[in-house]
Amino acid sequence: MATPATTPDKAPDKTPDKAQADKAQADAKPRAFLGVSRSLSGRVWRHREADTALAEDHRRKYGLPEIAARLLAARGVTREDAPLFLKPTLKDLFPDPSSFMDMDKAATAIEDAIVSGQKTAVIADYDVDGGTSAAQLVRYFRARGRELRVYVPDRLTEGYGPSNQAFDTLKAEGAELVITVDCGAAAEGPLNHAAELGLKLVVLDHHLMHGPPPKAHACVNPNRPDDRSGQGHLTAAGVVLVALAAVSREARKRGSIGSNNLPDLREMLDLAALGTVCDVAPLTGFNRAIVTQGLKVLRNGKNPGLAALARNAGRTEPASVYDLGFILGPRINAGGRIGDPSLAPRLLATDDSAEADEIAALLEDLNAERRKREAEILLEAEGMAAADPRPVVVIGAPKWHPGLIGIVAGRLKEKVLKPVIVLGAAGEGEPAKGSGRSIPGVNLGRAVAAATKAGLTLAGGGHAMAAGLSIEWDKVEALKDFLSAELQPEIDAAGDEAHAISIDAVGALPAFDLALCDALDQIGPYGQGHPQPIFAVPDLRVSYARAMGQDGAHVRCVLEDARGARLRAVAFRVGGTATGEALLSGRGAYHVAVRVKRDTFLAEPRAEIEIIDVAAA
Repeated sequence: MATPATTPDKAPDKTPDKAQADKAQADAKPRAFLGVSRSLSGRVWRHREADTALAEDHRRKYGLPEIAARLLAARGVTREDAPLFLKPTLKDLFPDPSSFMDMDKAATAIEDAIVSGQKTAVIADYDVDGGTSAAQLVRYFRARGRELRVYVPDRLTEGYGPSNQAFDTLKAEGAELVITVDCGAAAEGPLNHAAELGLKLVVLDHHLMHGPPPKAHACVNPNRPDDRSGQGHLTAAGVVLVALAAVSREARKRGSIGSNNLPDLREMLDLAALGTVCDVAPLTGFNRAIVTQGLKVLRNGKNPGLAALARNAGRTEPASVYDLGFILGPRINAGGRIGDPSLAPRLLATDDSAEADEIAALLEDLNAERRKREAEILLEAEGMAAADPRPVVVIGAPKWHPGLIGIVAGRLKEKVLKPVIVLGAAGEGEPAKGSGRSIPGVNLGRAVAAATKAGLTLAGGGHAMAAGLSIEWDKVEALKDFLSAELQPEIDAAGDEAHAISIDAVGALPAFDLALCDALDQIGPYGQGHPQPIFAVPDLRVSYARAMGQDGAHVRCVLEDARGARLRAVAFRVGGTATGEALLSGRGAYHVAVRVKRDTFLAEPRAEIEIIDVAAA
């Protein structure tokens, strides 16, 4: 019997089984919230579901506003976890220092140095976490009558972490004990060199480790493979806080001189909170207690450096995670990025108001310069990225400052919605240094490590969402092809969900007021692991808009609903994008995804909304 012919202009009908399978797959896929499957920035909107019974339980038990209770449930906070989540206290959440591998050995070595007057130095990373870690140690030593030498490597000439040069310098100065903070756990070669010099080493770090600890008297790292503390989410600033508690405990056990009047570690919680937020650690568990209590210390304004930094930035009373992450943090980081890396620990450790004012003013200028140079690189990088259709963006130029490439990579990733690596160099003829940022579901660190193993890079690695590398410029094209082939399957599997925006609820403009801010504050602070709520407001028009900021990078506007209700809003970093153009045109109706925040820059606080995303209605 002959097989029926298929006409060339019509595909065969699907079999019933195939059609059912396709329908089941479509039904299983989450629905786009408000029908937004592709916003003006290319994102899909999803609804963050909540267990209604759990939400009602939270509302009744803790007297929460309905919206706050629902948000708590949507973020997976269980009945058992809720009490400490809502009221995270150091008493309940401070870990036992002895649960960390080598913590008791570290505390003994540090207390020996304090009691004997042994010359001690600290090597710190040049970012906020390193600076806040070093400052805690300096303040503790000073309170006990000892001075601590701080060594921060130069980003361009020395790179990250301890080096032979650093240890040679400290040895020549007479150091006997060296403490590394926010670095050192993977510096096997330099630490071996330090051991040969006769230096006693204590490592206080938090970075991932894939092998045995380096040669050191003590290596305290909740992420070392044999650590059982369960505190792998801590930053170095958090590890240092616990280490100082262990030192105080050792001092009391010995009855050391002054052990009845030891430094109050609660006064350093503003520093620990700053390091925790700026290193983007999850605000859960002990981290949540550090930040919640640290914000209270910050409001007291007792740290002259932080107070001076806030004044220079126009924030007379810093009191929020936003202040830590977006006002204070970038200014502290500016020294390590394009200036003197020692400025951060000096500012944070000083008790001299005049010195604090001088350093804060310098950091303010450096931060302004950093923003200008960053904008120039980003503009050039966007043009280069648009010309490359590959699924992974790898771009760079020898003139781009290595201290800025990480920021640019993060900004560019949000615009192109692809994994991004940005390359710069310390000088003409120098190898490229690269910093990468990825999208959810795509492990960039693994791929970079594979490229290093294949001989394409001089060094490289990282974790799922971020990576670093060094490479000869003539191998960059080969790296682009390698990473694109290596990551294409993960990018395909991640699909739209890698760029999805989670919407917590639908809101109306009149609802975005200070009362809502108060309700949301009851389940704060927000940050990594507990994101600030995002609301969708349907069918809005723009009644007024203007570009603002350097080169029109941001848009200030007034949104209006069908009933005439209006509210001020701001959209950051939308200049030159479809979102920015839509807001400035004032034409059409849009669904808008927003965050609500308290605007405290004015004499009278008021609610304002920040635009996260926009979709055609």
